[in-house]
Amino acid sequence: MNLTLWIAAGLLTAVALAGGSSKTFIPKASLAAQHGGEWTQDASTGFIKTLGVLELMAAVGLILPAVLDIAPVMVPVTAACWIALVVGAMITHGRLGQSRLVLLNTVYLALAVFVAWGRFGSWSFGS
Repeated sequence: MNLTLWIAAGLLTAVALAGGSSKTFIPKASLAAQHGGEWTQDASTGFIKTLGVLELMAAVGLILPAVLDIAPVMVPVTAACWIALVVGAMITHGRLGQSRLVLLNTVYLALAVFVAWGRFGSWSFGS
C-alpha cells in the first residue's frame, strides 16, 4: 500500500508541476488559446499566476516532506488542499461544458483523496 501511495503522490506531483509551470510561465493569451485554457480569458493574470504558484507549491508538498522526513504530515495536508483546487477546476470546466476535462479532474480528485486518506490513516509516514 505504501508503494501505491507513493505512486499516486508522484502522479499528482507531475500534474501539479505541469499545470503550475504553464500557469506561472506561459502568457495568458497563449493559455487562453489552448483547449482547456478558455477559462483564463475571464481571469486576471494575477489570479492565473497565483494558481500556478499554488500548484508548484503542491508539487513540492506532495513529495518533499516525506522524502526529507521533515513534517511528513504536510503530504496529506497538501493532498487535501489539492482536493479543493481540483473541485474548483471541475466546477469551472463543467460550466464551460468541458466534460472530458471534468472527467480528467475526477481522476485527479480520486488520487488526491486516496493520498490524503492513506497518509492521514493507517499508512502515515509515522507508522
